Amino acid sequence: MEHLKFDYPSATRLVTNKAHVGVVGSGELEVLMQPDVTGTAHVSILTSVTGFSSSWKAVLDRFFSKFDGAVRIDINDAGATPGAVMLRLEQAVEVIEQ
Repeated sequence: MEHLKFDYPSATRLVTNKAHVGVVGSGELEVLMQPDVTGTAHVSILTSVTGFSSSWKAVLDRFFSKFDGAVRIDINDAGATPGAVMLRLEQAVEVIEQ
């Protein structure tokens, strides 16, 4: 298991809702998203696949280039592909914006 952490201080939009999307299973992941009052986005990833920190950073950089919410994101990963990660992040945004 690998534990990764990333911060995105450019996230400034206040978020008031929470989201939980996906499930941890073979090749899947869950994303928990909640408001962060510090004006920063914090991402914590617990993954069963080690050695892919740069891939995670690339996906998150792309996500936060479009999303400016100040949130805390916890991701529990069981080997999801970058496309599945982006899909779950976008689904979580849909939930918090409803």
